[in-house]
Amino acid sequence: MGLLAAVVGYAASFSIVLAGLSGVGASDEQAATGLFFATLAMALCSIWIPLVTRTPAAVAWSTPGAAFLASSAVLPGGFSEAVGGLILCAGLIVLTGLLPPLRRLVAMIPKALASALLAGVLFRLCIAPALALGSIPALMGPIIIAWGIGLCWHRLAAMPLAVVAFVGVLVIGNDGSATTGTPGLAFLPVLEPVLPHLTAAAFISIALPLYLVTMAGQNIPGFAMLELHGYPVERGQLLRRTGTASLLIAPFGAVPVNMSAIVAAMMSSEDAGADPAKRYWAAIINGFALIALAFLAGVVVWLGNIAPPDLFTGLAGLALIPAFVAACKGAFDDVSTGIEAPALTFLIVASGMSFAGFSGAVWGLVAGGLLTMARKHGRKAS
Repeated sequence: MGLLAAVVGYAASFSIVLAGLSGVGASDEQAATGLFFATLAMALCSIWIPLVTRTPAAVAWSTPGAAFLASSAVLPGGFSEAVGGLILCAGLIVLTGLLPPLRRLVAMIPKALASALLAGVLFRLCIAPALALGSIPALMGPIIIAWGIGLCWHRLAAMPLAVVAFVGVLVIGNDGSATTGTPGLAFLPVLEPVLPHLTAAAFISIALPLYLVTMAGQNIPGFAMLELHGYPVERGQLLRRTGTASLLIAPFGAVPVNMSAIVAAMMSSEDAGADPAKRYWAAIINGFALIALAFLAGVVVWLGNIAPPDLFTGLAGLALIPAFVAACKGAFDDVSTGIEAPALTFLIVASGMSFAGFSGAVWGLVAGGLLTMARKHGRKAS
């Protein structure tokens, strides 16, 4: 189960991480460096935390955070300013682990609005497969078909089969011109640290929205999954550990690492062992497998270089469809509280707008929160 989780988790989301880093201005070398350190951090945390806690605490990179970066605009300071935002985001995660009032404040965000925020962030990448199918049907079509076949067989097989089809269409459809001027194939990329640029714009446009989607889309569901299976969860301690790891890798352009609900569900189930007290070994094996996968960063970026951009973002979009559906369900599941506020949040975030230096992710959450409070006040007054 540990090996399966590592392969499936990596195959399902590496393209999202690369799309996110490229979206905020990273060069190919910088994106490869970020991918390497993000994989290495979640690998080491997946070994360290289960060993210390004796729980199948699964650690992953922030997939919704990477999706947010993919839909973001390049800041004036380029990737250096984005790296400043990554550092500030990691600092916020550490502070959340240290300060119980901050944890309670994050927990106060209504589930519907948090889910709508996540759905809005994911939306623009989730339509990428359809756009790619329209522009390059001969390449995107086989990938979608392979994804559908895998989904019909077993949902965990969908993205690995899609990745196999992705590699297949590149090999069959490449006449050699795509590799002209492309750097040679290397397993370990040339590691390139980035001098960070810490600015107010980096905090507002990158750090704060990235922090919110990471907490709402990964950490909180990850905690809930462990608690659902009866494992004790010390939220502050886990946030401090993953936040510190994120802080260490952020100067290399790596997205934050966090708790994972999907991988935790795999590690906590009976498939990971009959004895619940020993299922943490699945998480440890997952970590060792991820160390090996970290050294594929150069191969992954090389494949991204020879693939049409629409094809790569289309692959990333397929991986996010289940998360998008789950987010939409969470946003509009409870009709008793009204659907207008989460709908407003979703539409503003999905639009990709920005105003007064704040991104749509911030404005969407503010608008939805104000409408929610206004409706509650109106109901009390009546």
